[in-house]
Parts: sequence; C-alpha cells; structure tokens
Amino acid sequence: MQTRAPKVVGRDREIDHLHGLLAATRGGQGGAVFLVGEPGIGKSRLAGVGTTRALDDGMATLRGRVGAIGTMVAFRPFTEALLSLIRRGEMPAADGLGPYRQVLGRLVPDWDDGTAHNTATSAVVLGEAVLRLLALVGKDRGCLLVLEDLHGSDPETLAVIEYLLDNLEDQPIALVATLRSETCAAFELARLSAQRGAAHLIELQPLDREQVGELAAGCLEVSPDGVPDSLVDRLWRDSAGIPFIVEELLQEASRSGQLLSKADGSVQVVDGLQTNVPAAVVRSISSRTDQLGPQSRDLLVLAAVIGHRFPLSVVRKATGTDERLLLATLRAGLAAQLVGPDEPVPDWYAFRHPLTADALLAGLTPTERSTLARRCADAIEELHPGLPGEWCQMVAELAETGGDMARAGRLFATAGRRSFDEGSMASAVKLLERATALLAGDPDTAYRAEVLGSLLIALSETGQFENSTVHAATIEEMADRNLDSRKVAALHVQLANLEHMAGRWSAALTQVATARSLLGVDACDADLAPVDAIAAHLELARPSPGRLKAATELATRAAEAAERAKLPAVACDALQLLGILSREHDLDRSIDYFHRARLVAEEHNMTFQRVCSHIFQAGTICLAGGSIVELERARQQALRIGAIPLAYEVDGILGQQAILRAEYDKAAVIIDECLEVTRRLRLGRSATYFLSTKAILEAHRGRRTAMEETLAEAANWGGERASYELPYSYGLARTFCALLEENRELADSEMAQALAYDAQNPTTLHTSGKYGLGLLLGVLSGRNSWAHFEAITAAAASGMRWNKQFVQLAHAVLLGRDGQVDAANNKVVEALETASLYPLARHLGLRLIAEPAHADGWGEPVAWLRQAEDYFHNAEIQAVASACRSLLRQLGVTVSQRRSGIEQVPAHLRQLGITSREYEVCRLLVDRIGNKSIASRLHISPRTVEKHVASLMTKTQQPDREALSSFARTVLQD
Repeated sequence: MQTRAPKVVGRDREIDHLHGLLAATRGGQGGAVFLVGEPGIGKSRLAGVGTTRALDDGMATLRGRVGAIGTMVAFRPFTEALLSLIRRGEMPAADGLGPYRQVLGRLVPDWDDGTAHNTATSAVVLGEAVLRLLALVGKDRGCLLVLEDLHGSDPETLAVIEYLLDNLEDQPIALVATLRSETCAAFELARLSAQRGAAHLIELQPLDREQVGELAAGCLEVSPDGVPDSLVDRLWRDSAGIPFIVEELLQEASRSGQLLSKADGSVQVVDGLQTNVPAAVVRSISSRTDQLGPQSRDLLVLAAVIGHRFPLSVVRKATGTDERLLLATLRAGLAAQLVGPDEPVPDWYAFRHPLTADALLAGLTPTERSTLARRCADAIEELHPGLPGEWCQMVAELAETGGDMARAGRLFATAGRRSFDEGSMASAVKLLERATALLAGDPDTAYRAEVLGSLLIALSETGQFENSTVHAATIEEMADRNLDSRKVAALHVQLANLEHMAGRWSAALTQVATARSLLGVDACDADLAPVDAIAAHLELARPSPGRLKAATELATRAAEAAERAKLPAVACDALQLLGILSREHDLDRSIDYFHRARLVAEEHNMTFQRVCSHIFQAGTICLAGGSIVELERARQQALRIGAIPLAYEVDGILGQQAILRAEYDKAAVIIDECLEVTRRLRLGRSATYFLSTKAILEAHRGRRTAMEETLAEAANWGGERASYELPYSYGLARTFCALLEENRELADSEMAQALAYDAQNPTTLHTSGKYGLGLLLGVLSGRNSWAHFEAITAAAASGMRWNKQFVQLAHAVLLGRDGQVDAANNKVVEALETASLYPLARHLGLRLIAEPAHADGWGEPVAWLRQAEDYFHNAEIQAVASACRSLLRQLGVTVSQRRSGIEQVPAHLRQLGITSREYEVCRLLVDRIGNKSIASRLHISPRTVEKHVASLMTKTQQPDREALSSFARTVLQD
C-alpha cells in the first residue's frame, strides 16, 4: 500500500487552469491563482502538480512558505523562495536590477551591505524590487512562484503580494498561493483580488464518493472496482471528502490489519472499519507514535507545542535528550510519515501536516501544555541569548501559551520595536498591540507607557488612525494610576502626531495643549523639544497667512532644545524643517541647517535622515546657483541605501530643472518614468508633484490642451487643489502657457491668481513667480514700481537663479524708465548671464523687455527681438515668433517672411488653401474674441484680421463668423 495516492484525484478542472496559467506565463502574460480550502483538502499537492509541470516546461520555479510558529519575521516566504534560487545557482546578476538591488538586501543576505535594515523601505517598493527580480529570472522561459500557508502571513508579505497581483499581467511570472478557507487578512486579499480580476480564486471542494473511491484505489494499488463499497462508504462518511484524512484512515486500517488483499486483486475489510473523525486522525497518528515508544512520543509532543515547524536544538535542550535517542526518533518519525526535514533551513523539521501536530496536542491537558511551553521558552533563551530575529516572537508565543503574560508582553514589545526599526511597520503594529493588551494589568505603568508610545508612532507611520479615542482613554487610565506627568505629556505628543498624520489638526492641537499644561512652565528641554517640533508641523499644515513665521519660531525652539537635551531624532526633524522654511529669506542659512541635520544624523547612525538632509541641502544649492551636481550625488546616496521613493523625489527636481533648461525630451523621459513608478508604488503625494511638473513641461512647450488635461489629472489625485501646489501650477505652468500664446492679459490674470493663493497660504515653493516672473510682469504693466521691487529683492528667494533672471530684467526696465541707460544695459547683460542655463526664459525675457526698451530709448530691442524670433521659430512656438516679427516691422526693420510656418497648419486645412497666418487667426477664433484682441496678440491691424476672417469663411464654406468659430473649436483645438 502507498502512503499517498500516486496521482491527484478529482482536480482535473483545477489542474487545467494551472496548466493554462503556466502556458500564458511562458508567453509573457502572467497571472495569479489562490488555492483555498480547509486543512488536508490538497492545496499543497495541487501546487506541487503546477510546480512539476513548470519544471517539465523549463520554467524557473521558486517556493516559499509562511512559518507556522506564531508571528514570524516579515517577508519570510519571499526570503525562502529567493534563497532557493541562490542554492540552485539560478540567481541572475544583480546589475540588471539597478537601484532595486539594495532594496532586496532585506530578502537576500548576500546583497545586504549592512544598510538594508537601516532604511524604512515600504512593502510596495520591495514589491517592485521582487517583481523586477522575478521578471529577470523568468526572462524567455517564465517563472512560477509558489507561496504556501498565507493564512499565517505577516502584513508586509501580504502587501508585497498585493503589489505583485496588480502588476503581473505583462510579466513572465505566475503566482500560485495556498491558504486556508478561514477569516483572515490573506483570504480577504484573495477575495478582493478575484473580484477586481487581478487573480483567480479556486476554493477546493471535498471529494465526492466516487472520487474518494478512486483515491482509495490509488493508495491500495488496486482498480476502483477492487475497493469494497462498504469501505468507500465509510471512508467518504468519516473523512468528509478530505483527501488527507482518507489517506490517514487507510494507513490506520492497514496497520491494524483491518484490510486484506485478495487473490483477485481486490481488498477485503475485516470486522468493519472502526473510526471516528477527527478522532480518526488522532487515533491514526497516536497509533504510529505509540509504536515509537514513550520517550520518542514525548519528544514529538514537545515539538508540537513549539509548532508545526520546530528546531531540533530546542527540542534537545528542553528535554535533555541525548543525540542518539533524538536521531532515532527522527528516523522513526520519518519512516512513519509523521515528520520530515524543513529543507530551506538546517536544524529545522516539520510535521507532515498541520493536523499531525494538532492531533499530538489533543492529548495534552492545559496544564501540561503550559508546562511544556515554558520549558521550550526557557530552552530557546538559553540557546539564543538576546533572542535575535524570529526567536523573540517564538518565545513570546510560548510564554503566552505558558501563561506568563508579563514575559510575553515584554517580548512582543521588543519584537515590535525591532520590526519597526527594520521598516516592517504593519508587523510592528500587530506585535505592539499584542504587547499592549497583554500588559494591560501590569503594575509597571512606566513600561506600559513606553510600549504605548512605540505603538502610537507605528500607527502614525502605517496610517492606522481609527482608535485614537481608545488610546486617549488608555493614557488617562495610566495617568490615574499615578504615571509621571512627563511621561503622560510625552504620550499626548505622540497622540498629537497621530492626529496630525490623520489630518485632524484640531484634535492634534488639543493634544499639544494638554501636553503643555501637564509640563507646566518649568518643563525641561527634553520634554519641550518634541512638543514644539510637532507644533511646528501643525502650524505649517494649517492654512494661514502667518503659518511660515509661526512654524519657524516653533521649529527654532525645538531644534535648540533638542540639541541641548541630546534628542537627535527631534533635532534632525526640526533642523530639516528650518532649512525648508529659511529658503525664502536666507539661502546660506538654509544650507547650514541641512548641513547640521546631516551631521546629527551621521553622528547617531541615522542613515535615512542623513540622506534626506543631503537631498534637502542639494535642493537649496540647486535653487541658489542652478547646479544639479550635488542633487545627483544625493540621488546616488538614496539608491545606495535602497531609499527608492527618495531617489524619485530627486528625479522630480531634476526633471523640473530639465524643463527650465529647455531640455524637454530629457525631462519627458524622467517625468514619465517617475509617474509610471509612483503610480505603481501608490506614492500619491509624489504622483501629484510629478503631474504638476509634467503640466509645466507641456506649458513650456506651448501645449495648452495637454497642460490642462495633466492639471485635471493632478486635481483628481488631490494635487493641484492642495494649497501648496496652486501657486506652483498657476505660476510656472498656466502663466508661461499664456505668455507663449502671446496672451498677456491671461498671463497677468494667471500670475495674479498664483500670488493670491500664495498670500492666502504662503508656499514653500519659491520659484512660482512671486520673487521672479510676477515682479517682471508687474513692472511691464506699470503695476510694480521701485517700492515693490525693493520689497521683493529684500528676500533671499529673489536671488534664486531662476527668479534672479526675471528680477534683473525688471530692474533693467525700471532703470531704463528712469533714463539710466547704461545701468539698464548693464543689468540686461547680467540677466542674460544668469539666464544662460534657461534658453526659453532667456529669449522670452528678451521679447518682453524689447517694447519698453524701445519706448524708453535704451538697450538693443532690435537685436533682442531677432534673437527671440529665431529661437521661438526654431522651437515651433509660432505665436511668439510671429509677435517678434511684427514688432520688428513696427520698429521699421525689414523682416524676411518665414514660410516654414506652413508646416504648423494641419494637412486637411492646407488642402483648403489656408495659410500659416490664417491658421493663427483661426486658432484664436476658438476663444470667440474680437478682431482687436486678435490683432493685439498677432501684432497686426484689425483690418488685416478682418480680411483673414473673410478669407477663412470662404475657404471653409462657413456662412458667418459664429459658424467659423464653432468650426475652429471643433477641428483646431489641440
């Protein structure tokens, strides 16, 4: 008789689905399937069928399993799967992963240079890294990833799986996952993924009577007709159609002599089959363990207390068993199909099925189980001092089973803090919540306060804001039990941070006020620094004209107090905030703040904060002088530590700089890549920034429709509606687009709107116009005089290189207006040097100042207009090029006609005989404006416009001007 059926029975449809998935994956169209069912239903065996088929077809295969001992280390199944690649020598070269190689140091020890666990890498970023690695593994052949027992998985593992599910469609990757059909986060993920079409969910059903008979025939090595109906009936009834139990019942019946082989190849049942379920499984396993002897049975029972997987060294230590007996027990257990080696990890063994361990535990009383759990916990602590890695959670679970709640609570707290430090935030929350619950009655309120403080920080990081009132009540309960008022205040600060992250600013301010009242007037620096730091962030977050000033005062106090009290994390946070806030008024001071933050982070080994500070500092350097060298260095640092979101933040700045430098193709590549990745990584705030930057790109190319569509998408993400985005999009996108359309009235209106938004709620993005282009437009229109100029130039932001070019041009216009010709000319020379990095802005500036220069008798307006006309003609921005030609003619200069503009006219309109000038008029008719407005924009006479309109009506066969405008709106809008 065989211990297992030679083939999988009753799963033909499921096997066909797996084979179809694998075939599609080999063709580059990946997918996922969840195999769901109760224990023993055959999930793992079905996954094994898929693995065998994948190997036969030459696909790469990986397998990982969630640990069965309580809460395990985050990402364990992925680590196990990737390690199997290394053992087989199939791991691809890491060079193909780019910046994601360092991220995978969390999973692949050989790729960790010691910094992988120092960087808070989100599960989605890790998911992208895993996706790219699996795509490399499966290139040209396909890859199968099998993840088993997900019902016990940690939140981070599920987050990575969810990310993979959403991105498998165009990848050569198949994912097969198994889990029990019980209420858990993994089952909810499977259900929702199936609903949205990201995966298939196959719920395995029990075998019917005929299939049970076929399974029994396979195990008994006879034909289905050779299995007595009475045996099939009993097996089907007692097993409930669960294949594992059918096999166990047959094993027991065979060992007990209840089944005999007949000469005709059939099977005879002797004296009926006496079993009950689940007692049948217990009896089957008990009968086999009894044959091993009492000592060996006790060893396996103790191993079952540890879990479905168990380390041999702990069993040896907890029982004091000698090596010979232990090895003999293992050999016997292997022979009896009870246990087997847990292949990925040396020294670890596993029961053949979870029901095996459960059956062994069924014979223990609660007292016996508690005693054995405490013995195992003590053994682990002796073998592994300090309880590194997963040992801490294991001992915590055993301590809880053993009834030692205080010990369990403290160990769960330690494990939770470690998970937080490693970036496994969701696991940290689960562990710290267990610790908080277990320690609820603990008399040491000071320790409880520390644990709750850690939990509040973790909740803030993971966005779990629902139970703030419960935590507030816990704080009050500990205060009533005479917890030191300073510790109570510290908890209110952490709760304020949670409310701030949740966007509940009123509640956050209430918590800050409570903390201040508890601390009183004599509070020390160590207590006040965190209060002022969170208060500074709250000020910056709430809309108010004075928010920047108030935030600066609070951040200054926080930084000074934190440095005196030696609170490096608070000091670094406050210094970074000060660096951002001081950019407007003192660029050197801003750089110094970020430099100080870097030094603090380096001194205290705060890797992530060090790189953040470097990026902030490099950003200020770029704003000041236009150099991107330091930004590129900071980006490389971010990549080296695996801080992918930070690297993309830098890419956003580099993309914007490429736009300002008129390197539009380069900018488009950077921004499109950033948008693709941030959308996949669900970095919402970053995505809105990149969309706003893309809108600036479209605006600087003169593409209004594309700009508006992009800004609409940003608004859907919540981006442009955010107060800090509005001055940015109005000043750098909308205003520029209007200027490139030669619509000065609209440009002035858009800039006025940008300045109004900034006045209502001052932005920290200082290149949007207030300190540069807005000043120049105001001077050109006569709104801004010397007084306004002096007020603007008193701020350091006016010295940022992008702003400075416009400030210098405004200065030149004011000087020229006052008759200071030489000074005005010199200032233009300075402006052109400043603008040398920014070709479009440089030539637009020349076009803008040419008119006042001619009117006031200074400068070289003809030369400037020729330069601008040539630039904008070659840049295919015909409105500005045309305006420059018209202005030159008005100045009495002979201008050769640019015939090349005809290529701007769509082919179907060229066939109607429409000229490039008529096309320009037609485009403006979209807005249904009058001849005078069109003439003003094109710098031609209203009479000429009237002639062009009449010609257009004839060529397009439109009966009147209204019909022509409708025609233009229909066929000419971008």
